[in-house]
Amino acid sequence: MSTLLWGALPYIAFALLVAGLVWRHRYDKFGWTTRSSQVYESRLLNIASPAFHYGILFVLVGHLVGLFVPESWTDAAGVSEHTYHLFSLYGGTFAGVLTVCGVALLIYRRRTRAPVLRATTVNDKVMYVVLVAAIVLGMVAKLTHVSGDGYNYRETIGPWARSLFALRPKTDLMTTVPVLYQIHAVIGMLLIAFVPYSRLVHMFSAPVQYLFRPYVVYRTRDPRQLGPRPERRGWERAGS
Repeated sequence: MSTLLWGALPYIAFALLVAGLVWRHRYDKFGWTTRSSQVYESRLLNIASPAFHYGILFVLVGHLVGLFVPESWTDAAGVSEHTYHLFSLYGGTFAGVLTVCGVALLIYRRRTRAPVLRATTVNDKVMYVVLVAAIVLGMVAKLTHVSGDGYNYRETIGPWARSLFALRPKTDLMTTVPVLYQIHAVIGMLLIAFVPYSRLVHMFSAPVQYLFRPYVVYRTRDPRQLGPRPERRGWERAGS
């Protein structure tokens, strides 16, 4: 079981992720979308969507730092384990609460707006369950180890995650991890495998280039600055 969960499942999830992305891009390009329901209701969406997206972005960054920045690096930077624990605890909890609030408002919107509810698929419902389970379990696991410096997952889960990229997974490290962290890791891998087959696939087509594009120059249409506008051919006044 240890070999299956911590040695095989990560690669299975990654294979399903890559295969799903290739399949969606080749055979379902028109389905590669969030299937936005903004046309049905926008007031709640304008609140829930930013809360969810900013929250999940903070959660993702926190996981990347926690898993792939070794403890020796933060020690060399002068960040003590207690300081890192407090930052991870309060920052991670804030990001998790923000994400859960956004998801809760999105679900409320879907349940109370008939057109949005009719546009909700079984796939969407499964996505919400897996996503909320992963986030909530991560928060619960963190909050159950708040005393002292908490559970130092950078000594076990971090090295295990990095060993996956060396194709030599250190499965023995995960056997000593608290159960809640283990469940959180398993659900997280299932979520990664599920992404290409849900509306979450749109994260791989985020317009990152928007951040680096040149500014847009808008030309004024004020006739006092442009002078009289020439008439277009085909729209001349009658009798001219």
